[in-house]
Amino acid sequence: MAGPTTARRGGGKNGKPPRSRQSPRPPRSGGPPGKAKPRRPRLHPRRRGLLGWAAATVALGAAVGWALYGSSWLRVTHVEVSGTAVLTSGEVRREADVPFGDPLAAVDTDAIADRLRDRLPRIESVAVERSWPHGISLKVTERQPKAVLEKGGKFIEIDGTGVRFATVDQAPKGVPRLTMAAEDSAGARRFGPERLEREAVRVAVDLPPAVRRDTLAIRVRSYDSITLELTGGRTVVWGSGERGDAKARTLTALLKAARGADHFDVSAPGAPAASGS
Repeated sequence: MAGPTTARRGGGKNGKPPRSRQSPRPPRSGGPPGKAKPRRPRLHPRRRGLLGWAAATVALGAAVGWALYGSSWLRVTHVEVSGTAVLTSGEVRREADVPFGDPLAAVDTDAIADRLRDRLPRIESVAVERSWPHGISLKVTERQPKAVLEKGGKFIEIDGTGVRFATVDQAPKGVPRLTMAAEDSAGARRFGPERLEREAVRVAVDLPPAVRRDTLAIRVRSYDSITLELTGGRTVVWGSGERGDAKARTLTALLKAARGADHFDVSAPGAPAASGS
C-alpha cells in the first residue's frame, strides 16, 4: 500500500510555501513610523561670520553710546577762551552759558556761538569746539573799529561793515572820527544818515594803513563830498566812496611827491591835485 504523500521540502500546509517572518522595521526616533526626520538647514560659514560681526557691532555701538551719553566720564567740566583783546575771558565764559555737567557729545555748539554773538556784539565770529574729554574751546574773533562816532561824550565804535558794536569812554588810538555834517543837506534826505555813515566807513577801510594812522577825522557833507583831516593840518578831498582802491594808491603817491603840500584832491584819481605851502 502506498504510504501517505510526503510534502515537498520547504512546503507548508496545502502545499503552499510558508510565509517568511520579518520583524517590522523600527520607526526613526522623533517622527511617525515610515517618515524620515527633516534635516535642519546648515548656515554657510560666511553667513555665520556676518551674523557674528553684526552682533559685535551692535554691542560696540551700545557701549559707545553709553560712554558718550550715559557715563560720567565724558562730561563738560571746563571752558577755554582764546583770541580776546578787549573782552575778558570771564565775560565770554559767562555769556556763553556752557552747560557744565552735561555730556560733551550732547552740547549744542551752534547755540553757544549764537548766544555769544547776540550778547557780545564786539564778537565778529567765534569757533566753538569740543576739547575731549571734558572741555569746550571758544576761539573768539573781535570786531576791529575802523571809525568812531562821538555822541554824548562817549564814542561809538564802528567796524568795516558799518556795524556799531560798542560804546566806550575813550576813543581808540589810530582810529579816525566821523563828523557827520549832512543832517540838513539834500544828500542826507536822499540817501539817509545811515547810508552816508556807511560810505564814510567805506572810505576809512580803503585808506592805506599809514594814511589811516594819520587821519584824525572823516567829514561827510554829502554822498560825493567826503574829506579827510590829517595830522599837520593837511586835508584830502576824497569825493564819494567809489573807486576807493584807486584813490588810495593815488593819495599814497601824491603824499610822497608833494611833501610840502597841505591840500590834496583825489576825488578824480586820474587827475589828482596838490597845493599849499
